[in-house]
Amino acid sequence: MKAGTVEINRIHQGDSIDLLKQLPDNSADLVFADPPYNLQLKGDLFRPDQSKVSPVNDHWDKFGSFSSYDEFTRAWLHECHRVIKDTGSIWVIGTYHNIFRVGTILQDTGFWILNDIIWIKTNPMPNFRGTRFNNAHETLIWATKSKASKYTFHYRTMKGFNDDLQMRSDWLIPICQGSERVMENGRKAHSTQKPEELLYRIILATSNPGDLVLDPFAGSGTTAAVAKRLGRNFIGFERELSYINLAMERIDKAEPISSQLLEYRTEKRRLRVPFGNLVEKGLIRPGEYLYSANKKYKAEVQADASLLCGGHAGSIHTVSALVTGKEKQNGWDFWFVQRGRKLVAIDELRQEYNKAWGMEQAARSKEHRADSREQGANSKKHGAGSQW
Repeated sequence: MKAGTVEINRIHQGDSIDLLKQLPDNSADLVFADPPYNLQLKGDLFRPDQSKVSPVNDHWDKFGSFSSYDEFTRAWLHECHRVIKDTGSIWVIGTYHNIFRVGTILQDTGFWILNDIIWIKTNPMPNFRGTRFNNAHETLIWATKSKASKYTFHYRTMKGFNDDLQMRSDWLIPICQGSERVMENGRKAHSTQKPEELLYRIILATSNPGDLVLDPFAGSGTTAAVAKRLGRNFIGFERELSYINLAMERIDKAEPISSQLLEYRTEKRRLRVPFGNLVEKGLIRPGEYLYSANKKYKAEVQADASLLCGGHAGSIHTVSALVTGKEKQNGWDFWFVQRGRKLVAIDELRQEYNKAWGMEQAARSKEHRADSREQGANSKKHGAGSQW
């Protein structure tokens, strides 16, 4: 399987910009980019016990000037903008050293910023020199190809992920530790390895199973390994062969989650079915009675799909609220219909309707929404009080 000439589900060795140019337009569903930060570190750093700190001083993180870093950033972001689908999005992570420059270039390139996410490290490295605040976070920018992009975001899933609270833009996640940290000869193999928990959240929230996830700076392979686990395809680019070997080892060990467990069940919206549709199709007949679960209340179904109960008339919701003395009551949960010796919830009949006529109604609803949008556009164009 390939994207253009680039093989999918592999980490490719080479310069990221050169390799990006080999990808076709509109080929990637999601991009996660962890580019060099251009940390501008000078001199050695020691802990209070005089042991030396292993900093990010790799040659790939060094640039001669801000202008050369900006030129590099413009080049790879330009290619990413080309290869991302209109339905896709991009995540870029950085620190105060580079993220503001990256954000400006993102917007200049045409991307539309949706959120900035603050990754708060629950176990950050201390500021050993005691000359600044402890730098305990990194910033992620989430953006789409344009303002008009219809991007993927599994809102309900992430709300459920967060105990039914809206997921916020501050994420508390520890840096890599323990067995997750990739080691080589007793030392950490990659100085900026990202935690799998971070990529799990990003890929889960903003892509779908089977999508293509692209990482232009693959490093130790975190993005690719998590993408494989979550049933996504991936492409990674990396200059250093040693990193590629480590990444492929991680990817080979990654166990894909069963496709049945990857379904976004909470995202599926129930098709809106008015009670009148059940009457129209004969699933419930005028003159039949609906009952509460304990049969304390019963209501006669009228030809216009309203209910009549003890002098109260109205919809299934209005009448159920009136007889119970509540301000609001969901009639779909309250009312049952007699079928043989059983009481059957009218909500079950709604499911029957969906199976038999749901596609037909969905098409009508889509057509209605399109007509409404067109009318709204015409109204806006001609003015609220204009005469044709």
